[in-house]
Amino acid sequence: MRDMRARQVPRLAELAAERASGALLCDAGTLYLIDGQVVHAESPVAPGIDVLLTTGGRLTADTWREAVGRTGPLGGVGRFLVDSGRLSDAELEICHLGALFDAAYFALGGGSGPRGFQRGAAHWLGPVRPVGAVAVERETRRRGKLLDALWPYPQVDTEPVVLRRPDGRAPAVTRRQRAVLALADGVRTPAGIARALGRPAFHTLIDIRRLAAAGHVETPRPSPPAQHLPPLPPAPDRGPAAIVFTDPDIDLLRRVRDALEATL
Repeated sequence: MRDMRARQVPRLAELAAERASGALLCDAGTLYLIDGQVVHAESPVAPGIDVLLTTGGRLTADTWREAVGRTGPLGGVGRFLVDSGRLSDAELEICHLGALFDAAYFALGGGSGPRGFQRGAAHWLGPVRPVGAVAVERETRRRGKLLDALWPYPQVDTEPVVLRRPDGRAPAVTRRQRAVLALADGVRTPAGIARALGRPAFHTLIDIRRLAAAGHVETPRPSPPAQHLPPLPPAPDRGPAAIVFTDPDIDLLRRVRDALEATL
């Protein structure tokens, strides 16, 4: 019998404990580590930092291509953007942290597990600000709980977003939510909408779960493996007394921004 222990893939906490450097490959993304700390994360579900900066309107596509062309795979894109005056240190760090936590949520979240570890692998962005593994895992868990509190039907996170006509008691949508609804064509998934808007995927999931809870978009029926979920309600009634959750990620980034600016 083969020794199954030899085939085990180390988890993030174990890599942090041994101060490993490299890329932790997961089913839904990749985390890059230096000395056991997470320095970047990527996921096909989450728009990368390039999309957040360009589609989000902070940099032009030409500026981004110039940065990549000047530095190539040497891992200095972030540093080039700051040294050339395209971004401030604080702007780069805030956007980097947003992209890191966004991708890490999908890489470490439910249904995604580690597949392998490439020792010595580095990310092309270059070092910006490392984050402890404990903080990354804690934030991933917190985000999952928040989404469940908003609307406990995770199938809305992955299926195409379909508009529906809410009843007269549904709360009015915000400007951010109107932008999401404008792209809800029954074909785009939440990830596609996030990429088109240049927004973090998790922020878009918050908007879509709120919209589903209010009856503005359809909640797809769960697939067979998820039959343990509560049955879909015929018509959601949020009412005026419904709890309104603030966007915790915006608050987090604002606190990070204030802390960074205080050191400049």
